[in-house]
Amino acid sequence: MAQRAIGTRALITGASSGIGAEFARQLAADGLDLVLVARSRERLEAFAEELRAAHDIEVEVLPADLLTKAGVKAAEARVAASVNRIDVLVNNAGFGLAKDFDANSVDDELELLSILVEVPLRLTHAALAHMLPAGSGTIINIASVAGYSPRGTYGAAKAWLLSFSRWANIAYKRRGVRVTAIAPGFVRTEFHSRLSTDAHAAAPQGEPREPAQLERAIPDFLWLSAPDVVRAALIDTARGRAVSIPSLRYKLIVAAAKLTPDALAERVARVGR
Repeated sequence: MAQRAIGTRALITGASSGIGAEFARQLAADGLDLVLVARSRERLEAFAEELRAAHDIEVEVLPADLLTKAGVKAAEARVAASVNRIDVLVNNAGFGLAKDFDANSVDDELELLSILVEVPLRLTHAALAHMLPAGSGTIINIASVAGYSPRGTYGAAKAWLLSFSRWANIAYKRRGVRVTAIAPGFVRTEFHSRLSTDAHAAAPQGEPREPAQLERAIPDFLWLSAPDVVRAALIDTARGRAVSIPSLRYKLIVAAAKLTPDALAERVARVGR
């Protein structure tokens, strides 16, 4: 098993694509067995078979819509199970809203809050119930550099996740459980292509912008690759760091954001919404 290995069995939410799928690939390469959680059974089964064949590991699939009570309960139950115990939890599931807060329905905003805050809270609570008595475990929460600047409810939710993870790492690391928030910037995944196509954020005269247009508005040097993000995240997690900010350029951006007036920071943040 690779030196950076952080456990024996990991449960990953949002595991069928993007950063979640890359965590699955790299943890599988480190020898961990996996439980993959996402909505599409067909997509999960195909990915699980690929991982089994490539790495000779056990891979369970748990099709669950985490925006439903039944889906969250199923994920909580698996995290809390004493058989084939989960000792690594990766809270990755999430999405973004392309419109401004006032243009979204309150139901859409509450779903965003649920997937980015309530679900990680519930799964973390379920994991700690057996990780703490065992004196070991790892929890990885996918936050964002958006949590360091005024960036609507998405940034606010990620700021909560950053603060929660920092506190939890302080509180539980001495009891054997590491908690790390990963705060990447723009990562080339399906995330932006899944934003609603009626996005109007940062568009001239309020006209809609397609997701591809939003991506083109972001300079190339700001884009990160999912493998690089996950590689850096696993190294920082193994070292017990509370927050991992992949790449020097985003470390510098975060440092600058802390010194930038809120009004200016909000204008800059709107460019990449």
